[in-house]
Amino acid sequence: MAKAKVKERVNWPVTILLIVGLITIVFPLYMAVVIAFKDPSEMTNDIAGILSLPSTWSLDNFIEAMRVTDFFRSFMNSLIITVAAVVVSILVHSLAAYAIGRNMDRKKIFKVSYYFIIAGMYVPFAILMMPLVKQTAIMHLDNMVGVMVLYVVFYMPMNMMLYTGYLRNVPVALEEAARVDGASTWTTYWKIIFPLMKPMHATVAVITGLAVWNDVMTPLVIMGGSGVNTLPLAQMNFQTAFATNYNLAFASYLLAMLPMIIFYIVAQKQIIGGVTNGAVK
Repeated sequence: MAKAKVKERVNWPVTILLIVGLITIVFPLYMAVVIAFKDPSEMTNDIAGILSLPSTWSLDNFIEAMRVTDFFRSFMNSLIITVAAVVVSILVHSLAAYAIGRNMDRKKIFKVSYYFIIAGMYVPFAILMMPLVKQTAIMHLDNMVGVMVLYVVFYMPMNMMLYTGYLRNVPVALEEAARVDGASTWTTYWKIIFPLMKPMHATVAVITGLAVWNDVMTPLVIMGGSGVNTLPLAQMNFQTAFATNYNLAFASYLLAMLPMIIFYIVAQKQIIGGVTNGAVK
């Protein structure tokens, strides 16, 4: 006897919300790309003129944006700060999460330490801003190194929470077997646990990298007036000077977005796996 086919129902409220969400993301991106490739003479005040495709796809706006913003120097400063902050964060935060996470259920001091660190997520930057300016100036850290150190501290609470959640999925039996074979805790971590956390490393790298790459307040407060610009700082100065030149502005914004988009595309499999497995259960 043939089984009756079960008709699948479409969840229209969710579908409509997804479509609306997609439009709110795709439409601004479409506008940015179209305007960035247009010649300023093609810009009109009507909607049709703004949304129409360029008559000729030219890279002139991108070349001019690179020149005006001193793009490559600002890009290299941002890249150095971002890569350094991400690498140090992965090394330090994963190790701290392992030390605290594996001992939270044994000793109260580790659980208190965990919640103390996590509480740092709820401290507004505005409260820390003035003391940080004073402290970094006294310690001669009002430079790129100081900014890197601050980023490692700022994103420790979030990364600690992610790593600790992920470690709950790693069987303790692996460490016990390694100890039976004579491995020390240090060797066990670097040879077994650290490689197993690759998906979470990718997740932390993207979350921390995006936050550092796009941040303007910390470099502005710490390095303001030093003549050293990160890409967001250069963008802010550019926006002040060329606020009405939309073609140049959007070309500049797309240039700033491109590295992170490429990185996400390359690492998206590890990121999704890390977010799924790193959820606190």
